[in-house]
Amino acid sequence: MIIPRRPLLGLALAGLARPARASPLDEALRDAATLPRLHSVLVSREGAILAEHRFRGPPLEAPQNIKSASKTILSALVGCAIARGVLRGVDQPVLPLLGLRLPGLRPSDLDPRVEAITIGHLLTMRAGLERTSGANYGGWAAARDPVAYALTRPFVDEPGGAMQYSTGSTHILGAALSRAAGRPLLELARDWLGRPLGITIPPWPRDPQGRYYGGNDMRLAPRALLRIGEAFRLGGLWNSHRVIPANWIAESWTPRTRSSWSGQLYGYGWWIGAARGLPVFFAWAMAARCSMSCRRWR
Repeated sequence: MIIPRRPLLGLALAGLARPARASPLDEALRDAATLPRLHSVLVSREGAILAEHRFRGPPLEAPQNIKSASKTILSALVGCAIARGVLRGVDQPVLPLLGLRLPGLRPSDLDPRVEAITIGHLLTMRAGLERTSGANYGGWAAARDPVAYALTRPFVDEPGGAMQYSTGSTHILGAALSRAAGRPLLELARDWLGRPLGITIPPWPRDPQGRYYGGNDMRLAPRALLRIGEAFRLGGLWNSHRVIPANWIAESWTPRTRSSWSGQLYGYGWWIGAARGLPVFFAWAMAARCSMSCRRWR
C-alpha cells in the first residue's frame, strides 16, 4: 500500500472535452491483476481508501503469514517498549536481557564479542554474526533452540559492521523483549498495537522453546497492515491516541545501513527507497510476496 502525505492536484477546463482514459491508478491495478502471485492491493491516501482489490487468495480481512514483514512489526514493539521503560534504548546490550539461561547453552559457548551486541545492532541486522537467512535458514529453523543457535554462529564482522540479513537476529531481539517485559510477544503485540488500532492479531508459530518468532511468521490481514501503515503516516497516532512514539518513527525511517545484496537502505525494521524522487518507507517479505509502504509527498 502507498500512503501519500498530500493529495495529487488536477486541473479541469470548462467546456473542453477530453478523451476518456484510464487513470494511473486504474492502469496500475490492471497491471497488478496480471501478476500471478499477487493476491491483493490496497491503496490509501490521507486516510481515504482509493482501492481495495483482491485478485486471488483469501479475503482482505483474513490474517495471513506476513513472513519477514514481521521485522517491521517487531521494530514498532521495540519503540513502544522503550517509551514504556521496558527497554532503556537502542544502545542497551542484549545479552543481559536474555539472562544466559538458555537450554544447552553455556557461557563458554559464546564468543566474547556477543556481549557488545546491542538492540540497535539487532534492529539493523548488524550483529556481526553469520546470517541465518538465505542458504543458512534451514539449519536455524531446525535448531532445538533458535536463539542459542543464532548467538553461537561464527562472527563474520564486528558488531555494528555490515548488514547481514538474518531472521535469527530479530528472533534474538524478540526473545529479549519478551523476557524484559515478562510477557509473550503475542500479548505485547495485542496490547500495544492490536487493541489501540482495532486490529486482530492472532497467534503465530513459536519456536521449540515456546517463544513466538520475532522476525517472521506473524499473521496479519491486508487491512490490518494498511491500518498500521496509516498509524505510521499519522506520526504514531490513531483516533487521537498515541500508539507508536513519533520519535521512534523518525528513528526507524533514518537510513542506518545498506543491504549488500540489493543495495537498499535500511533503518530500524524498515526498508528505505525512493519513487520518482520521493522517499518511500516499506516493509518487505520476499517469501510471502507481502509489502507495506508509506510514501511522503512534498
